[in-house]
Parts: sequence; structure tokens; C-alpha cells
Amino acid sequence: MKSVIYHALSQKEAKDSDVQPPGAQRAEAFVRAFLKRSTPGMSPQAREDQLQRKAVVLEYFTRHKRKEKKKKKAKGLSARQRRELRLFYIKPEQQRYSLFLPLHELWKQYIKDLCNGLKPDTQPQMIQAKLLKADLHGAIISVTKSKCPSYVGITGILLQETKHIFKIITKEDRLKVIPKLNCVFTVEIDGFISYIYGSKFQLRSSERSAKKFKAKGTIDL
Repeated sequence: MKSVIYHALSQKEAKDSDVQPPGAQRAEAFVRAFLKRSTPGMSPQAREDQLQRKAVVLEYFTRHKRKEKKKKKAKGLSARQRRELRLFYIKPEQQRYSLFLPLHELWKQYIKDLCNGLKPDTQPQMIQAKLLKADLHGAIISVTKSKCPSYVGITGILLQETKHIFKIITKEDRLKVIPKLNCVFTVEIDGFISYIYGSKFQLRSSERSAKKFKAKGTIDL
């Protein structure tokens, strides 16, 4: 009985014997086509020489994503630039109480809408809380207490508010600059009186909406 011995051929022996495993021809055709696409402009002989001598770095084309330029936010004017341009300067001929009465009427309507109508049974605490966070430009305010006696009694329409001061125009057509520090102000609208403790009110009008105020302020006078 003849015994059959299976012997695994090496790649060199398989090549010498012209023996190829199934699918080898397809794999070889795929590799040759891939090399041809990856090395354009190179002749078959030159490609064969390159493969015999060294590894070939195939070209790989990547799509570079275009980086979108971020739009720069327009920067506003600084406080110094606003002062130099005198944007908040009120000319002497414009310092007249009667000119700002329409502004006061608009402010009263704004507060009524903010408080859902000022009714006799409206809680004063609710109005107080609304006024402390509202825009006060156009309100009639009075200084009721102050460490500086000359400020007490000044009443007028609020024209400008900064972090530390109120600018008001009086009925005598005088523009007054009142510091918030160490002063107590009152705001009256339709019989409702709200107190503002200036020492606790040193904020810009745009910052008050997120500020929590105490139910009752204190001031050392």
C-alpha cells in the first residue's frame, strides 16, 4: 500500500512548480491594478524595479476640511471712548423739564404693563420687587435721606443712571447729579411709594435683573 505524504510548499517552490492556490490569480490582478492606480505615470518595468528594491510609498489624497472663520463680534465702545465722544452729554438748551414729561408718561405705562396694572389691591411688596429690577429712566425720583443735607428734597425726572449716580432734571430746569451712596430715594407712581437704598443699589440698570435685593434695605445715616 502506497503511502501519500503531503508536503507544504514554500512560496519559492510553488513559484518554481507554477502552482498557485485558488484565488491567487484574482489577488495578483487586484494588487497589480492597485499599484497601477497608486503610481500613475510610472511604467510597468519601473514599477517592478521599485518593488524589487524598496518599499513604495503610495500616494494618499486626503480632503482637507475648510476651517470656517469665526465671525468676530463687534466690540462696543469703551467707557473712556463714550466719555470722549460725549455720548451722554445733555446740552444746556436740552436741560428742560418739560421736554422729558413725555418720557415720564411712557415710563408710567411701562410700569403698569410690568405690574399687570396698578390696582388698589395690588401688593406693595410686588411693586417694590418689580421696581427694583425695572428700568427707571423716566421715573420721578426724590431724595428723602442723605448724609449730605443739600441733596435732601431734590426731585426730578431720572434721565441717566450709571453704577454710582443718578442724573435727574428738576422742575427748575436744573440738571442734578446725585450719588447713590449714602442716599435713600423714593419713586412714586399712582399713590404707590417705593424706597431705593442707594448704597445697596450700586449696579448698572442692565445688571439689576439678576440681582436679589433684600426685602428691607438698611443705611447708616
